[in-house]
Amino acid sequence: MTLWREVRLVAGKDLRIEARSRVTIQQVLPFGLIVLLLFAFALDPDRGVLRRVAPGLFWVTVLLSALLAVSRSFGIEADNGARDGLRLSGLDGPALFLGKALAVVVELLALEVVLAACIVVLYWVELNTLFPLVLATLAATVGVAATGTLYGVLAAGLRVRETLVPVLLLPVVAPVLLGATRAWEAAIDGVPSDAWPWVGLLGVFALLFTAIGMLAFGPLLEEA
Repeated sequence: MTLWREVRLVAGKDLRIEARSRVTIQQVLPFGLIVLLLFAFALDPDRGVLRRVAPGLFWVTVLLSALLAVSRSFGIEADNGARDGLRLSGLDGPALFLGKALAVVVELLALEVVLAACIVVLYWVELNTLFPLVLATLAATVGVAATGTLYGVLAAGLRVRETLVPVLLLPVVAPVLLGATRAWEAAIDGVPSDAWPWVGLLGVFALLFTAIGMLAFGPLLEEA
């Protein structure tokens, strides 16, 4: 079985479970919408401020939602000995890592489409330059998913994983929050030249943690 076939197998399994349970739709998405609505109500008297802080609020919401998605990704493996099934499946560690990270990427991208629409409507934001904005979003999403999957398996065997993952993950993804926010600000302002350095930073971050995850996921899963 080739690597990419194994990746599709693992990602498809996670996505089918999510499609049946509808946790992302019923819990993660409403959580993200509520966060954006709360900020919209809080800052509504000054729409100029609301528009300026929209990129930062968007990515803070995405990161908080990603914590729920990552916790869910490893929570489903804790039931009925599913984690032992992964160990005994014969699938390579890199394939397991990429498959679970890919499933989180798909879930986050679907969430981001809805949240971006809410940003446009609630925060009076015009997305003037889409190409760097889309690339920044893809790179940031891959970086968050790769980092979350890596730290998720690190804490998978612990009883305190729900509280440990945010403590471990949020400081590490601070560059993603900074880079994605700055790239979105430049894209919204119609200055794509200012966005490209941040897109590059996000791409390097995503590649780095994807490589680390492919190397470390298998041994970490054995220890979980």
